[in-house]
Amino acid sequence: MALPIVPNGSSELTEPALEPISASTTSQEKVPRRPIRPHILNRFPPTSKGPWSDVPDAKWNDWRWQQRERITNLAGMEKVLNVTQDERDAYTKSHEMFHVGITPYYANLMDREDPDCPIRLQSVPKGGELNILKTDLEDPLAEERDMPVPGITHRYPDRVLFYTTHNCPVYCRHCTRKRKVSDPTTAAAKDQLEQSLEYIAAHPEVRDIVISGGDPLTLSDDRLDYILGRLRAIPHVEIFRLGTRNLVTLPQRVTDDFAYMVSHHHPVFVNTHFNHPKECTAEAYEACRKLADAGCVIGNQMVLLKGVNDDPKLVKDLNHKLLLMRVRPYYIYQCDLSQGISHFRTPIATGLDIIEKLRGWTSGLAVPHYVCDAPGGGGKIPLSPNYVVSHDGKELVLRNYAGKTFKYYEP
Repeated sequence: MALPIVPNGSSELTEPALEPISASTTSQEKVPRRPIRPHILNRFPPTSKGPWSDVPDAKWNDWRWQQRERITNLAGMEKVLNVTQDERDAYTKSHEMFHVGITPYYANLMDREDPDCPIRLQSVPKGGELNILKTDLEDPLAEERDMPVPGITHRYPDRVLFYTTHNCPVYCRHCTRKRKVSDPTTAAAKDQLEQSLEYIAAHPEVRDIVISGGDPLTLSDDRLDYILGRLRAIPHVEIFRLGTRNLVTLPQRVTDDFAYMVSHHHPVFVNTHFNHPKECTAEAYEACRKLADAGCVIGNQMVLLKGVNDDPKLVKDLNHKLLLMRVRPYYIYQCDLSQGISHFRTPIATGLDIIEKLRGWTSGLAVPHYVCDAPGGGGKIPLSPNYVVSHDGKELVLRNYAGKTFKYYEP
């Protein structure tokens, strides 16, 4: 049964449902574009069309075309890459378990010749995926265990994860939800979405909704407008967070109409997933600009990946570019214990070293939290270098970023 909707300015639940915001409405009230200095834009190179050079710009910039034309098989990979034997074998043995999906836009960020290209490592199957360790888990974060109704994971006291779709523009090889993402049988049907919305409405302790998937931005504007409108109508829901990698893998998805639609549901937070400076393109910059100008607060959740971003200098470069894009570095995640991604995992010491070489050496805005999402549903546990040298009674000896020590006296 559909939930009633609260019209703007009302404090009571009432029918009928909100009308979706149509594209024709947006032309009257679009956020004006502000000029951006060339010395900033020059740091964000545009992406070429590569093998799709004959495709008209109108098609190339259409996110639906990008979705339809995704690389999904070996022949598609051979169009943009000199595929190695390892990649060929890995695809043959893994694609039925976890599909391949790469947008033309993101495919053109890959190095055709280098199998260790950081974008290629995230997108193309490798032999390491076939190595399933005894410690690997199908559901490493125990999301299914904490699922009171299909599509809702309720673990923390005041917030829930809302699973809305199985689809993504690009199926990342390090995905923590390989058990569900890319699998059509896990699609969130209309009945499941309604059941999830009813659960949220029935639990007044829930004030924060993480809208996730898959990637919720694979849904249409009207569908998302409906979901956001239903959530905004629930009095105890204060904020929601859209978890999306479209800003990285399909920035064309953030149209003026989409940004306008989202602006009607504030406060809206957007958490995205840049892993490497190479992903910070002119197109990604423009997508972030539209969302930021529309009033969204954008955060980045980088996953620490061996061979991709396990280098302090690279992470600092990425975070500086993100801040120029008005994206706040929020988390560095230790790679989960998902099946078939052990080749991406680094020692915890690698992440601690990155934080050591960020803290104090750059602005605090560029220093995210380093966390491990504990296996078995333990939640996010922060990991930080130890800056307390000693604590003797009321005297603390503290170490700063440069290795110098200072005494602090407790009252």
